[in-house]
Amino acid sequence: MKKLLSVLGFDPTKHSVRTELLAGLTTFLTMSYILAVNPVVLGETGMDKGALFSATVISAVVATLVMAFYAKLPFALAPGMGLNAFFAYTLVLTMGYTWQEALAAVMFEGVAFIFLTIAKVREAIVNAIPQNLRYSISVGIGLFIAYIGLKNGGIIVDNKSSLTAMGPWTLMSLYAFFGVLLSAVLMALKVRGSLFYTIIILTIIGIPLGVTTIPEDFSFISLPSSIDPIAFRMDFSRFISLDVNYYIVVFTLLFMDLFDTLGTLIGTASTAGMVDKNGRIHGLNKALMADAVGTTVGAFCGSSTVTTYLESSTGIAAGGRTGLTAFTVAMLFVVAMFFSPLFLIIPKAATTSVLVMVGVLMTKSITKISFDDMTEAVPCFITMLVMPLADSISDGIVLGMLSYVLLKVCTGRHKELSVAMYVLACFFVLKYITDIIEI
Repeated sequence: MKKLLSVLGFDPTKHSVRTELLAGLTTFLTMSYILAVNPVVLGETGMDKGALFSATVISAVVATLVMAFYAKLPFALAPGMGLNAFFAYTLVLTMGYTWQEALAAVMFEGVAFIFLTIAKVREAIVNAIPQNLRYSISVGIGLFIAYIGLKNGGIIVDNKSSLTAMGPWTLMSLYAFFGVLLSAVLMALKVRGSLFYTIIILTIIGIPLGVTTIPEDFSFISLPSSIDPIAFRMDFSRFISLDVNYYIVVFTLLFMDLFDTLGTLIGTASTAGMVDKNGRIHGLNKALMADAVGTTVGAFCGSSTVTTYLESSTGIAAGGRTGLTAFTVAMLFVVAMFFSPLFLIIPKAATTSVLVMVGVLMTKSITKISFDDMTEAVPCFITMLVMPLADSISDGIVLGMLSYVLLKVCTGRHKELSVAMYVLACFFVLKYITDIIEI
């Protein structure tokens, strides 16, 4: 036992086993909603939901164990919200890629992330993107996720004249709206695991309402579903055909994953005092490697991009400081795998609350954006607006970056642009030229 604790970075003179275990339980409860949401979101692409549940668990366990043993940090990982929405609603349902092609893009992104982490060039990538644009991307993704949640609950519906509109109040939309209010109340009261508890409560309430459907052969516990229907199903044809749009998809996944992970690590580690005097996180490169390995393994298993969870902050707040916290989370995910029937009966409308609340948390970054400078404000506004309205995270990022470069150049402030921004702008222009030629 002592050897295991030592490998996890646990020091008995500084840390408490009980505290680390409770911290792991706290983190698991606050992020376990992904077990219900990920199969629903990715299932929209036609992927098998039972297999998706198992793939979600496997990728989360592998990535979190790498974090525990290699980085020795208390962060937990799983397929990311926003990243799974990009996979399902943008890549597959909007852009028309098959889920097999989308999985290949995730795999390429994961492998690229591994090499970038080994080469330690992440700082160059991070520094190439202006700070305000980073904040706006987080806000835009948050709005996009919330929009999807409202549509899933029937609160927002399709409309011929205005594309979308407020839907009629039905049993389903009232049920979904109640979930949003319930999760907001629980979060306001700082109830740990509020999103998880909201989903469970809604699922139970949905039984007499007819919203939750329970199969005749239902049982709380069962053997894990096979991942065979979705594992190792990557389609590399788009990559081989030198599809420029496909390469942009891979870059977008890498970009989203990189900044999502860095933002989470920097924010939570700073709060916990796990940084040096220069603000650098101890073991940051190793933490990024856990993310990269998890994403690559997840793609092979059949899941979307894996990332470090912001909910890890709850475990850190509870005292988690070592890999033992992450190890505890991983073991709880293993246990959860045998309760897949319980998670898979959760209705789509019950996940509306999670999607909306995650959206709320992600939009907090808007307060950090400088709106006094139009060359900063306009590109950020375009980024945030295009993502939900165009139903595309990648288009929001592309148009935001292009407008940023153009405004800086046209106002004589080109010196504020990095060489990387010029390169990215040329790459994005090439994308649109290719689209026009194809038309």
